[in-house]
Amino acid sequence: MRILIAEDDQVLADGLLRALRSAGAAVDHVASGSEADAALMTNTEFDLLILDLGLPKMHGLEVLKKLRARGSALPVLILTAADSVEERVKGLDYGADD
Repeated sequence: MRILIAEDDQVLADGLLRALRSAGAAVDHVASGSEADAALMTNTEFDLLILDLGLPKMHGLEVLKKLRARGSALPVLILTAADSVEERVKGLDYGADD
């Protein structure tokens, strides 16, 4: 399984990278929304996107919106400190997986 983590908090990203790699996954990491968007446009081999919403250079919801607009059905898990119902609903509306 190949996973892309889009997370700007390096401590959190490092923990996810270690855990997922020890479980046998191939994991790439980017720290901004624009890097995530570029990686998703150039690489169709990802099996999962773990997406932070509060990314610099492009909000995570915009990354998700662009991904779905390109017709991608890539599973997306949102990982964020944003806890409002509105943010959760937007994420699901834009195509995040339950």
